Amino acid sequence: MALSTEESGRLAALLSGQDERVTTRWTEIVTSSLRGRLSQAELRRQVQDLHSAIVATGEQGIIDLSADNAAELRAALAELSRGRARQGFSATETTVSVFALKDVLAELLQEAGGPNALHDYVAFSKLVDEMGLFTFESFVRTRESLIADQAEQLLELSTPVVKLWEGVVAVPLVGTLDSARAQVVMERLLQTLVDTSSPYAIIDITGVPAVDTQVAQHILKTVVAARLMGADCIISGIRPQIAQTIVALGIEFGDIATKASLADALRHVLRLNGVETARRLPRRNA
Repeated sequence: MALSTEESGRLAALLSGQDERVTTRWTEIVTSSLRGRLSQAELRRQVQDLHSAIVATGEQGIIDLSADNAAELRAALAELSRGRARQGFSATETTVSVFALKDVLAELLQEAGGPNALHDYVAFSKLVDEMGLFTFESFVRTRESLIADQAEQLLELSTPVVKLWEGVVAVPLVGTLDSARAQVVMERLLQTLVDTSSPYAIIDITGVPAVDTQVAQHILKTVVAARLMGADCIISGIRPQIAQTIVALGIEFGDIATKASLADALRHVLRLNGVETARRLPRRNA
């Protein structure tokens, strides 16, 4: 929805003629919808930025939100959306902050009167609706980006690579291992092998609830990638149930060493390095 040159001029004149009143009233209306979750100073600054952008765009001629001369207005709306999304506000709360301008315009036009009052209110309302839709879409894009970033961070946190011993690193896996997570595991393991120059890596699947053909393939690909980097892998956490499943599925780990627990895998690696280890014997009753 684009305003004509005359309509744009009248909107700019209406808003610029009473800057302080418009800003104050607009801020008051939005404050009630946010229930004190944003400081008055911050909210007033956001309203002032939108007010200035609308006036500046209107003074240039036709207001068309998709046109080049509305770049400042689009930027102000997008900045509002990004800020609110990062602060945890909802899309509705953000969009209402734009729609509140309708109430301000209605009050101003009612006082001003004139033959064009009703026509202008309808035209201005359609522009505000378009601004609200733009704000909503910008908010959704920002929120989706934030969710994707958080999901990636959680994925990295769920696949830590820890150094157990000099030359020995381990990847304790917990939960389901899908393709995306397997890729992260492989990348982090290979990078750690490069950073630490470790010749051994232990992949512990104690926390993996079930091992099917897909999970086994992901593990085997990780082992092969580590071998290409010059590191041997040991798989630990092979519980009886998982061992039975692997046999039933006919999955072959080949010459890859497997151990029942992470401790057994570490002892195995230490023996390969010539380090003497001893198992703790059960205490006898006196």
